[in-house]
Amino acid sequence: MSRLKYVAGALGVLVVLHLLLSLHSDYRSHTTGFLPSSWTKSGSGYKDLPIGSWQGSEYPPAGAIPEIPTSDELRLSKDKLKDRPRAKAVIFSLARNSDLYDLLGSMKQMEDRFNHWAQYDYIFLNDDDFSDEFKEKTQALTSATCKYGKIDPDHWHQPDWIDEEKATAARKEMTRKKVIYGHSVPYRNMCRFNSGFFYRHPLLDDYDYYWRMEPSVKYFCDLDYDPFLLMQEQGKQYGFTLSLYEYIETIPTLWNATKEFIQLHPEFVAEGNSMDFLSSDGGETYNLCHFWSNFEIGDLNLWRSDAYMKYFQFLDDKGGFYYERWGDAPVHSIAAALFLPKEKIHWFDDIGYRHDPFQHCPQNDAHKRGKCWCNPGDNFDFEGYSCTQKWVDLWPKK
Repeated sequence: MSRLKYVAGALGVLVVLHLLLSLHSDYRSHTTGFLPSSWTKSGSGYKDLPIGSWQGSEYPPAGAIPEIPTSDELRLSKDKLKDRPRAKAVIFSLARNSDLYDLLGSMKQMEDRFNHWAQYDYIFLNDDDFSDEFKEKTQALTSATCKYGKIDPDHWHQPDWIDEEKATAARKEMTRKKVIYGHSVPYRNMCRFNSGFFYRHPLLDDYDYYWRMEPSVKYFCDLDYDPFLLMQEQGKQYGFTLSLYEYIETIPTLWNATKEFIQLHPEFVAEGNSMDFLSSDGGETYNLCHFWSNFEIGDLNLWRSDAYMKYFQFLDDKGGFYYERWGDAPVHSIAAALFLPKEKIHWFDDIGYRHDPFQHCPQNDAHKRGKCWCNPGDNFDFEGYSCTQKWVDLWPKK
């Protein structure tokens, strides 16, 4: 009898955990759906610097990981900060008032690891008015400038031309299949906003680069170089830390829509692109790989480009953000991989980062150089459901 009670109690705990996950906030940073059971574990000097060591190999594939500053001459001492070169860049966060304390944890780490000396502005956007408490507590964490904006309702809410009966049926079916956020309209609003509108907000007009910061994330390593300047001086336009497979139930027709767009606009597909990161058969099918967009360091002009603006409008007209559950991560990833030469996409291997349940922990010299506090053994990069190996495979081996 005691054993039966134990089993019943354990089952009860599992049920509660499942319900808590199902009820998790609708308006959060991007995560994948539940992983299928088949995915089991298995000019100022930046351009010419040596590449740091890489997990499992004395010589990393050329270009696969960042060219980061390693010489003392490029390290930033306090007396150099005042007159140092700066990019037109900002740290960007989409958050609600209820996200405040989760966001403060992320922001405190951003300050401690990087922005206490870099002093880049913060921009916070919300679909509602920010509270005085939100403004006071975020500004108190930094001596940099904080700016607060409200999202245009037309950029946030489900468009009135969406067939609500069709959208409701899709949400019910995803709920039946237990697709994470499958029931949620606010989550879809967020994905659509991050895909097509955040870079249009007037507060971002004066910036060229952004670092996306989410609530409840961790930054594990000190940065004593400026990743925005690295992007600018090396001509990078999209930077990531983690990559993984998307849940097919959320994007069943996204790739077909993408192929339609490419047929209409072949001129937008870059020579030397990263199609092989996205597809194993030359673009006929999508392998579901994407860069996890809750961490992005990017060039806003990529999203402002004619290619991307037309691509987003084409996808939006399909209605897949609401009839399915298209996420900004696959949308951004597909666009960056197809519209940019692969050399313009940057793996920030030296930036330790965690967004539950996945973690990137720098290895070897990068771990020591950044004074990282993550466990190097807890690193998602080359697990069976990570796509980072596919990124590494794009680059020639030494």
